[in-house]
Amino acid sequence: MKNYDHKQIEKKWQKQWAESGIYKIKENSKKPKSYVLDMFPYPSGEGLHVGHPKGFIATDIYSRMKTMQGHSVLHPMGWDAFGLPAENYAIKNKVHPKIAVKKNIKRYKDQLEKIGFNYDWSREIDTTDPEYYKWTQWIFLQMFKAGLAYESHEPINWCPSCQTGLANEDLEDGKCERCSSEIELKPMRQWVLKITDYADRLLADLEELDWPTHIKESQKNWIGKSEGALIEFKLKTKEDFADKLEVFTTRPDTIFGVTFMAISVSLAKSWLENGWSVDNKINDKVKKYITKTTKDQAKKSFKDDPDKTGINTGLKAVNPINDEEIPIWITNYVLNDVGTGAIMAVPAHDERDFLFAKKYDLPIKEVIESSDENLPFLEKGKLINSEDFNNLSSEEASKKIVKKIKGKFTHTYKLKDWVFSRQRYWGEPIPLIHCGDCGVVPVPESDLPVKLPQVKSYAPTGTGESPLADIKTWVNTTCPECGGKAKRETNTMPQWAGSSWYYLRYMDPDNNEALVDPKKEKYWAPVDVYVGGTEHATRHLIYARFWHKFLYDIKVVSTPEPFARIGKSLGLILGADGRKMSKRWGNVVNPDEVVGLYGADTLRVYEMFMGPFDQEISWSTESMIGSRRFLEKVWRLQDKVRSEVDLNKKPTNEDLEILLNQTIKKVEEDIESFSFNTAVSSLMILVNSLEKEEAISTDYYFKLLKILAPFSPHITEELWHKLKPDNKSVHLEKWPTFDDQKLTSQTIEIVVQVNGKFKYKFKASRGLSESKLKDLATDNEKIKDILTNSPPKKVIIVPDRLINFVI
Repeated sequence: MKNYDHKQIEKKWQKQWAESGIYKIKENSKKPKSYVLDMFPYPSGEGLHVGHPKGFIATDIYSRMKTMQGHSVLHPMGWDAFGLPAENYAIKNKVHPKIAVKKNIKRYKDQLEKIGFNYDWSREIDTTDPEYYKWTQWIFLQMFKAGLAYESHEPINWCPSCQTGLANEDLEDGKCERCSSEIELKPMRQWVLKITDYADRLLADLEELDWPTHIKESQKNWIGKSEGALIEFKLKTKEDFADKLEVFTTRPDTIFGVTFMAISVSLAKSWLENGWSVDNKINDKVKKYITKTTKDQAKKSFKDDPDKTGINTGLKAVNPINDEEIPIWITNYVLNDVGTGAIMAVPAHDERDFLFAKKYDLPIKEVIESSDENLPFLEKGKLINSEDFNNLSSEEASKKIVKKIKGKFTHTYKLKDWVFSRQRYWGEPIPLIHCGDCGVVPVPESDLPVKLPQVKSYAPTGTGESPLADIKTWVNTTCPECGGKAKRETNTMPQWAGSSWYYLRYMDPDNNEALVDPKKEKYWAPVDVYVGGTEHATRHLIYARFWHKFLYDIKVVSTPEPFARIGKSLGLILGADGRKMSKRWGNVVNPDEVVGLYGADTLRVYEMFMGPFDQEISWSTESMIGSRRFLEKVWRLQDKVRSEVDLNKKPTNEDLEILLNQTIKKVEEDIESFSFNTAVSSLMILVNSLEKEEAISTDYYFKLLKILAPFSPHITEELWHKLKPDNKSVHLEKWPTFDDQKLTSQTIEIVVQVNGKFKYKFKASRGLSESKLKDLATDNEKIKDILTNSPPKKVIIVPDRLINFVI
């Protein structure tokens, strides 16, 4: 027997698999389908480190098992290559993004191929390919025509380093997720998508999904639906800039407890811009407060709870329930993108209002009865100090109060419409044209894709305009409606655009006539298992679900949701020092080196065996030796394989038979539940037991190779063909089934007692009747003597466990 040479074996089979097209996928209506999807990677210039393949290995194992179980399996791979990362890398390295992306994709693909994945590379997609983003643009056009895309000039999150606008979802602790720069709020012309039109459906349909609870909760919290009422507070004196404050409140029952109104700095700034003239004594103070608070708020996410600050505007509002005059304060804790930008402050029954009132010595008026003397009291209850509404419950009072003041019950969301513009070069051009006579006009669908022009300079301008604005030959065009002079839209789409629908293109990647063929979509949809990192639990999943629901409405897709099941979240593989792998820390481990030293199969087994799939764990190259030795044991077992004829003379090893069936069952269940570490552990136990045998049957060994094949595809293929040289691939074999009758031993030990004291035990077949057990138990000279001299008063029998003679 030759030694296990992983380099020769893995190179050999990767070449043969590619040439034979073993992984090429076709729709087969006679088979059940499994669509197994990875969140496709952004191909960075550094290439893969050993942490990246973990999720890919997991889905490869799952999809290989499903293939062996008789499913048509779609397990594709592609590249999410537009956006800021690619462009920033290109600028830093002075190479065009298109060239950099092409080089990086080749690097990633070479690395992935060495690990032995079962991808059908004929379905590969690249979001920067014009034939792909033609359909990204097409979807945007349908949204525009449906009124879901609109132009806005509201203040948005502006990253001064990346020099582009960002959506709320692109921030981490109020900073740009890409460069960690502090964000500014800056008025900007941008395109926005009405994702809030789908907020209710995005919430409601979560209940039907087989997703981890924490991901569903994350989505719910981000959408942030609040039930309440809209109430108008008129200003005491009608002003040119405003005559009322509209507030959204979840507690209209506390309206008698309002002691001040709190407005956001953004609302105050818009008042100034629309003619509010503050008394000269405080004019500068107000403007300075607005400027400082705007900067402070940009440093924090809406989840933060900063120290409360504010400034009195000198203006007053009128409480609609009792005509009481209420001071209006500008505060830092009311954010413009939450509610209406104004709140009715009830210090006795709201924690933030309470802290603010205490700091600025404002009145605190209790209007909900409480036995607790401590304020604020946040619960609902019976009204007090509320005139005609005293003694009513919060629920009943809310209804009557809203009706009396002519308010309106409604709901709001934390989720805001999606800022869809980027003032950068490397993104999908937005397919719109600006005409002086016709306004904004969609590019005709027949003219798609609107391709990115070749440019010499693609660095951001910092002016709020994309570099595309300077390319006159590209910008200047004719209006599709009137034929007059017009200009192209120069903002580009965010990176999230291409990833909001890519899973559909894998179903039909070469279709030039439609986004996806309806028959193919109906066959493959929805994605059965989707695997990726928790960082996408809000942004990507919300965006993709929004786009999918829109496509469902226009009958492009057949399911209301894109992803039926989200697999366990991917736990990071950290560096050996316990930190996230990064060139900055010098703790990156290259998978190419590991594969060269130990083999791809060893890497695959080790990454699945390291620990639970959803937990972080530190890398240890030295620990791979155990996984390598395990595969070497499997390799050496081939010398112990004997035909069933040769083994017929030997008695059957019942314990080994049971262990084999238990292992088949365990591995199958663990792969299904993404418990890969315990599956590998079971395989190791089985191999250790087989190693102790003088000889093992071909049946046992073949079953071992089949259940190991998804984890270690190369070594199992080699061993399979060595023992079955004329046979098909092990990866096309039928997954072995376990025998329910052989999961536990059919022979058991029965304990015999007299008056509860142990006398002896004997072996018997499982499931014998009580009379038969009694007969077998008395078939012992010692027991016979005892029972002859003292006949039993009672016989207690516990089936399959014990017999107790009471004398």
